[in-house]
Amino acid sequence: MTAPRRSDATRAAILTAARERFAADGFERATIRAIAADARIDPSLVMRYYGNKEKLFAAAAEFDLRLPPLTQTPVENHGAALVEHFLDRWSEDETLLALIRAAVSHEAAAQRMREIFAAQVGPIAARLAPDPSSAPIRAGLIATQILGFALCRFVLRVPPIVDLDREAAIAWLGPTVQRYLHGTI
Repeated sequence: MTAPRRSDATRAAILTAARERFAADGFERATIRAIAADARIDPSLVMRYYGNKEKLFAAAAEFDLRLPPLTQTPVENHGAALVEHFLDRWSEDETLLALIRAAVSHEAAAQRMREIFAAQVGPIAARLAPDPSSAPIRAGLIATQILGFALCRFVLRVPPIVDLDREAAIAWLGPTVQRYLHGTI
């Protein structure tokens, strides 16, 4: 077994620092110098490995939603299961928070968020929808609920939404996501 290269550890430190800095400051205010300081490296190394802030952000914004297959979940609970899953993902990884903060003011971040939801939510919608051709609109509507809730709870910190406990959030959002997955117009 070969020992990990020092460059691998440096890249990992840069990505960790970038995710945290983008989450805390958003894309516009995060700087290469601040990210390098957080990673305890020279800023030139960030540029060497990633080229510029946009490319660093793209690397830091790789995100797997790890959506559950829902095959073992009763059909009537699909919406609640997805909401529950998203709440878990938001709480365990700051990358989504960094993406949503950046997406409101930076087109590259908004595009990355669109790609993530289309590529990862779209197939579930296609598999579960009564009409698979409606999957893109269903995935988009699910994104409105999940991202809107996340924006209000984690970025804007709207008091009633911040204070909403997990079970209440699932109870409020679950039926809407359920309708987007299985309902008809």
